[in-house]
Amino acid sequence: MQKEDFVTLYDFNTWANQRTLDSCAALSPERFTKDLGSSFRSVRDTLAHIYGAEWIWLERWRDRTAAGLPSAADFPDFESVRSRLTAKDRDLVDYVASLTEDELKGIREFKTLTAGTLSQPLWQCLQHLANHGTYHRGQIATMLRQLGTKTVSTDLVVFYRERAQRAAS
Repeated sequence: MQKEDFVTLYDFNTWANQRTLDSCAALSPERFTKDLGSSFRSVRDTLAHIYGAEWIWLERWRDRTAAGLPSAADFPDFESVRSRLTAKDRDLVDYVASLTEDELKGIREFKTLTAGTLSQPLWQCLQHLANHGTYHRGQIATMLRQLGTKTVSTDLVVFYRERAQRAAS
């Protein structure tokens, strides 16, 4: 993949996060935090995990070491999740846009929370993180269905089609 592919991938990631947030906006506080027995208990906890994972990887790429992931309790309501995830999405898009082809190919060394110090090409980390978000947004879609709430598609092909439609307009 080349830089422009990653720019597109992170535009998609932001688009999908925002569509997911929009789908969650109408949930009452009780439904937003209801334990649904998923890998992260609730819609809120899963959104907090998406935020935390994206934040911690961005910290690593900026050569900073985070002591841990934020707790779901750090997000007392929907708006706290939306504002932090939206700001972090902008930071990720800006970070990816600033990269050079050589930086994408470069090996990054970082300290993990559980596995010690690892090293990997940056491009692999970027692919992983986008895939990670897709996985958890799918979990949120299932949770929303369990709660009787309408969901919207966050499939990559829908993103491409919407982008092509906007370009044609």
